[in-house]
Amino acid sequence: MDLNFTADELKFRDDVRAFIAEKFDAEMRAAMARTRTGYIAKHLHIRWQKALNERGWVAPNWPMEHGGPGWTPTQRYIYEQEMSSAGAPIVVPFGPRMLAPVIMKFGTEAQKKKYLPDILAANVWWCQGYSEPGSGSDLASLQMKAEDKGDHFLCNGSKIWTSEAQYADMIFCLVRTAQTKKPQEGISFLLIDMKSPGITVTPIVTIDESSPGMQEVNQVFFDDVKVPKENLVGELNQGWTCAKYLLEFERGNAYSGHLKRHLSHLKKIARTEWKGGQPLAADPDFAAKLADAEMSIMAMEMLELRVLGGTKSGQNLGAASSMLKTRGTELQQLVSELSAEAIGYYAAPYTALVEGQNEPGIGPDYADGVAARYLNMRKVTIYAGSNEIQRNIMSKLILGL
Repeated sequence: MDLNFTADELKFRDDVRAFIAEKFDAEMRAAMARTRTGYIAKHLHIRWQKALNERGWVAPNWPMEHGGPGWTPTQRYIYEQEMSSAGAPIVVPFGPRMLAPVIMKFGTEAQKKKYLPDILAANVWWCQGYSEPGSGSDLASLQMKAEDKGDHFLCNGSKIWTSEAQYADMIFCLVRTAQTKKPQEGISFLLIDMKSPGITVTPIVTIDESSPGMQEVNQVFFDDVKVPKENLVGELNQGWTCAKYLLEFERGNAYSGHLKRHLSHLKKIARTEWKGGQPLAADPDFAAKLADAEMSIMAMEMLELRVLGGTKSGQNLGAASSMLKTRGTELQQLVSELSAEAIGYYAAPYTALVEGQNEPGIGPDYADGVAARYLNMRKVTIYAGSNEIQRNIMSKLILGL
């Protein structure tokens, strides 16, 4: 496997860097410096995604026939690495990265024409309705019902941990349309307008939300919500197939760019904070932890490049998405834990900086948001299928156990 980039790929990298320098403006940079989730104000996400769309870069994984850039897997990798390393805003994944591939594969032509252009242009904000109370990693046990009423479905139930639902225009949901012996066989995939009568969004305040404006997740209630039949994606009672396909895209992210950026911040803290009369970076125990984290991140990058080499030769991502998700999220937690350890007592009375806040921060600037990110990172080994579930997938599909 050749891990070196070609001259054309290096030029592409320079083009991405030039775009970031031009479009990643001061307001976005300030917002990204405050976030502990990757989400910033909706208008900033939309501004960023529209700028990417003008360049043709908002959906790297889309085929050209639907408006994708036609990049090679290597170009996609370079793009994601540069965006992560710069700390640029994320493209909110629910529409472009997660739903769109499902519509392309399982949707009707009418659905493709209706939804894909608005996803690409950031005209519609989507959220994901998978988890329910009591149905998290055991997603097939979900109970939200969609009853067939002739020309529409009537939906009743709730979805939980729904990120950014308070801003969403649409939600894609897994719903139960039949009671079957095997629960996966009675699930369907629906697209639901969030403005429909009977939908209520209730915020869930989590431990990392220390200030107003930081709320991320919600519970969404559906009370006799009517959904047109044309909003069914794929075949009735075959939504589990759509769900598994979508999760492959949700899990198969590149992590090393983000990890290297936060490791660099951690090194800055370790060089500045003191312990026992010397910089923390010189403490043998902490230095060993730092070196182990850096080597693990380097290994993660090599894993991503190895997976890249496979997809470049035409292989499907498959169970490799579980490998990436498991190791990447564990390393996210590791770096956040070391960062919290490094700032010491500044992590105790933590403040999460938000837009409009005029209170002074506690401690040095590099401590801002570290404790909030540490707390928020507790979720990453759970969402998109817990890492325990991912290990089951790998043992079955990779090891044949």
